[in-house]
Amino acid sequence: MIDRIFGALLTFCVLAGGTAAVASAMIDHDRRAEAARPAPQVVQLPTVEVIAKRPAIALAEPIEPTARQLQ
Repeated sequence: MIDRIFGALLTFCVLAGGTAAVASAMIDHDRRAEAARPAPQVVQLPTVEVIAKRPAIALAEPIEPTARQLQ
């Protein structure tokens, strides 16, 4: 009886320890990658205004959302 409880407890501890080790490695890798990466440059592009007419197909028949999903 005690061996079954001990086996389950040991399995749980190994899984929890493995999860903590992987999470710690991922967090450490992210920190090192952030420190090595230079700051990105921000560029602002000029605004663009798009003027167009709708095609006749779009105005002919409205398509129901459910019918569009089934196609």
